[in-house]
Amino acid sequence: MLSQDSDIVDRLKKGDKKALTELYDSYWKPLYISSYNLLKNKELCEEIIQDVFIDVWNYRENLQIKISLKSYLYACVRYKVFSEFRKNKIQRVELFEGLNDRFQYATPETKLMHEELVMQIDAIVKTLPARCQEVYILSRNQQLSHKEIAEKLGISTKTVENHITLALRTIRSSLGYLLSIEMLYFIH
Repeated sequence: MLSQDSDIVDRLKKGDKKALTELYDSYWKPLYISSYNLLKNKELCEEIIQDVFIDVWNYRENLQIKISLKSYLYACVRYKVFSEFRKNKIQRVELFEGLNDRFQYATPETKLMHEELVMQIDAIVKTLPARCQEVYILSRNQQLSHKEIAEKLGISTKTVENHITLALRTIRSSLGYLLSIEMLYFIH
């Protein structure tokens, strides 16, 4: 974590409201734009960004951010956006499928946050067992169906599904997404 990020986190933990204001002023706009690119709903996006910063403040004493604050905040916003997809029964979009294709680079900041998130996901994927990595890469990067992967690797489609489930569970838990508005997982 950058020393500037570390300083802000330390100040937040001590209850410094100015640190929260600095964080908000630095990141609200790129976070808003990244959520708006997916939801296209001004009020809902404003509410999501507000909720993220409220959660950061409410759970400040337990913050354990191991990567950049940008990546952490971006991950929190993405989780809440996809939670809205599920809650409102909007067509479910898998967080990791076509990430590069869906993301619109509205500002240099959102591009940087996106690149950091992709780097984190890639690093996590490299920690998976070899076969699980192979299945995940064939599914997400080469866009092969479960059946195509099973045929290519000589395994059952159920085994492919199990590998994908394990990969996504590992990625989600490693990125430290909010489990709910009340409970915050932290980046490990």
